[in-house]
Amino acid sequence: MSEMQYRRVGRSGLRVSVLSFGSWVTFANTNQLETATQAAECLSVARAAGVNFFDNAEGYAEGESERVMGAAFRELGWRRHEYVVSTKLYWGLHDVVNMKNTLNRKYLTQAIEGSLERLGLDFVDLVYCHRPDRTTPIEETVWAMSDMISRGQALYWGTSEWSADDIRAAWEIAERHHLHKPIVEQPQYNLLHRERVEKEYARLYEDIGLGTTIWSPLASGLLTGKYQQGIPEGSRATLPGYEWLRASMTRPESLAKVDRLLAIAHELDVSLSHLALAWCVKNPRVSSVITGASSAAQVRDNMAALDALELLNDEVMGRIDTALAE
Repeated sequence: MSEMQYRRVGRSGLRVSVLSFGSWVTFANTNQLETATQAAECLSVARAAGVNFFDNAEGYAEGESERVMGAAFRELGWRRHEYVVSTKLYWGLHDVVNMKNTLNRKYLTQAIEGSLERLGLDFVDLVYCHRPDRTTPIEETVWAMSDMISRGQALYWGTSEWSADDIRAAWEIAERHHLHKPIVEQPQYNLLHRERVEKEYARLYEDIGLGTTIWSPLASGLLTGKYQQGIPEGSRATLPGYEWLRASMTRPESLAKVDRLLAIAHELDVSLSHLALAWCVKNPRVSSVITGASSAAQVRDNMAALDALELLNDEVMGRIDTALAE
């Protein structure tokens, strides 16, 4: 297996593995990774492959994902300096005013305390604003996030699925007031979802040094090819709470693109999932590609995608672009 690579998150000094491991959907989910022991096995395999970055969020399984990951860390006995961990805040766990779907100071101040308690950690390395909040002034959010870092509860902060304009506004507010600036964005990015990372954010990489830790590199499984004959039993689109995925898994135009990509993967003698993951890593603007898995075998398979990276020369990248443009 190819050796793991590490990249800086934007212009920060923090280095993360180009393939990382996230807990969305799988941790604390029925028939997935329900227990700390199951999660610990996957974390251990990922780390053995060189992964040092593990992604989580308050909103995953209503906080239980953080609890399971924290218990897994303790079960493994990892020392805190050996890994990078993140969480994300916005959705909230309490259905009361000021504590749900917001980035106001009250919520952020209390939410990070809850996340740290569930993870069993003194601090997270990265904390993200999980979505933009149209009802709270960006300035209030920037001050609250900067104060969070000043208190030592997080080392760096960033955003997830924010527009380029909002990211720039947050960065400029922090610059003006000498606050801790956002250094990273966590957007969806894959062969079928490219616009935001490649075009909308294009100026931000040079202008403010934005890093990206991207999610859904396999388009929730569509880029494995397993949905070409319909939605298989046990797949992500059949899980309770993920019914919204089903429509995107059966769009004829997307399935046609996957067919053409499958042909390229076959010629290269690699799986489509390896091709898709390696393609994301190929983009130098991507700090880390967040992978997910429900078993240790799946983690091992995802890590093997690095072997496909050397196959992605200019000619192959051009063919991929053509396949997606048809």
